[in-house]
Amino acid sequence: PAELIIGFDLKDYLFQGLILREKEFRDQLKNTDWISFEGKHLAVYCSTDAIIPVWAYMLVAVLASPHVKSVRQATPDQLLTQLFDQAIQGIDVEKFQGERIVIKGCSDKPVPPSAYLTLTNRLMPFAQSIMYGEPCSTVPLFKRPRLINRPD
Repeated sequence: PAELIIGFDLKDYLFQGLILREKEFRDQLKNTDWISFEGKHLAVYCSTDAIIPVWAYMLVAVLASPHVKSVRQATPDQLLTQLFDQAIQGIDVEKFQGERIVIKGCSDKPVPPSAYLTLTNRLMPFAQSIMYGEPCSTVPLFKRPRLINRPD
């Protein structure tokens, strides 16, 4: 994703980091500077063992949605994985029919390992071969077997 992923830890909105008091929770959320999250992906989670009612996540979504690119119940790492999976599912893989593909290994942005697995699974039905790495030093991963036409 081009947009930043911001973690929104509910523990910061709980009494002593463990107890959700509805009135105080609502007041704190109401006073949150939601504009500071403008255009970002918001990962809503709780880093403590507190029991968080489902409506608390829903309330954060209601208040954050007008400002953020997306809001999901996940840690920032989980949200990164979800966004990569979503982007990979949106790729038109049929255009890679019969192609030799090199999946680049280096990136200036973090890429979760699961994205490589998901991409490989999406491409296998179409690709002639799939390799990982840089063009000068690739690791072969998959090669479609050649079909030999035999006379009957």
